[in-house]
Amino acid sequence: MNGTEGPAFYVPMSNATGVVRSPYDYPQYYLVAPWAYACLAAYMFFLILTGFPVNFLTLYVTIEHKKLRTPLNYILLNLAISDLFMVFGGFTTTMYTSLHGYFVFGRIGCNLEGFFATLGGEMGLWSLVVLAFERWMVVCKPVSNFRFGENHAIMGVAFTWVMACSCAVPPLVGWSRYIPEGMQCSCGVDYYTRTPGINNESFVIYMFIVHFLIPLVVIFFCYGRLVCTVKEAAAQQQESETTQRAEREVTRMVVIMVIGFLICWLPYAGVAWYIFTHQGSEFGPVFMTLPAFFAKTAAVYNPCIYICMNKQFRQCMITTLCCGKNPFEEEEGASTTASKTEASSVSSVSPAEAQWLSRANGKRVLAQFGRLRQLPFSRSLLDQNWQPESSVL
Repeated sequence: MNGTEGPAFYVPMSNATGVVRSPYDYPQYYLVAPWAYACLAAYMFFLILTGFPVNFLTLYVTIEHKKLRTPLNYILLNLAISDLFMVFGGFTTTMYTSLHGYFVFGRIGCNLEGFFATLGGEMGLWSLVVLAFERWMVVCKPVSNFRFGENHAIMGVAFTWVMACSCAVPPLVGWSRYIPEGMQCSCGVDYYTRTPGINNESFVIYMFIVHFLIPLVVIFFCYGRLVCTVKEAAAQQQESETTQRAEREVTRMVVIMVIGFLICWLPYAGVAWYIFTHQGSEFGPVFMTLPAFFAKTAAVYNPCIYICMNKQFRQCMITTLCCGKNPFEEEEGASTTASKTEASSVSSVSPAEAQWLSRANGKRVLAQFGRLRQLPFSRSLLDQNWQPESSVL
């Protein structure tokens, strides 16, 4: 074996030389140099300094501005809450333990840190899944008479909590376990051992399928269908510059969202699966540390992608930060007026155009486009500012 297994820990280093010590009791400087732990602590401090303000500001701005308290924004608030779980339950603990070079809080502290970090990460993951699903339901209308309301939004938020708990709770009650991972300063699910009695094998397979592959498929499907719907509507409105620009912006934003999800979860899931399927293989502590912190960084870039790039949220944040005044108000107002003018011109279809569209199954395209043009996202179609209307849904 190329690692050393002990009571509730696994150190990725052979104990042939006798230097391996429990990560709950002794500094692990024999794994990597002390400066590496200092860098890890500094990185955690950076994530706290950036992750807490942007996520807390999201909650504060929503409370302050009534127009943001809409059902389609509930899942974005849930995403901010999940990131705060990671900041307080994971980042602060990891920063403190990194400064000491080992997990100073013991076995109980490892369970707590692993639970809150996993809960926050999974809530964020499933929030992105629900967000993609909601957009697919609203834009693509797979159910013709569906009207998105507050009950649907609450069910979506509740679903993320149920799925997150279904991943974070089992290691606390005997299905797998939380142990220090990587440089032994943070805790996660045990991918490393096949200790009898805790069924690590079945839990890792369950995690990989239910909490990675299924979310990946759902996100690709929902955003793929959304892009296809937008392109189909744009193809029937080729003379409209507004439509073509919106189609390009939708495609760009979908690509950014999918890449963000893959950067966050693909390295972690891939490395964890490799370790699980190559028991006894030689790998260093950094091998698992780097992918884990790719996932943790999502607490910073998820708000930037999904919240700060939301035009309405961005305007309200600027107003709050500038003590009730938006210095960019005139510019934003002019842009909004231009957008409304362009949108009204797009929605006005001449009789000749309507006759042409009817020959090309245009009623369906017009119905789709009527829904799509009410979803601006920085003057694109992905913003959550849109409110369902009975005439549209």
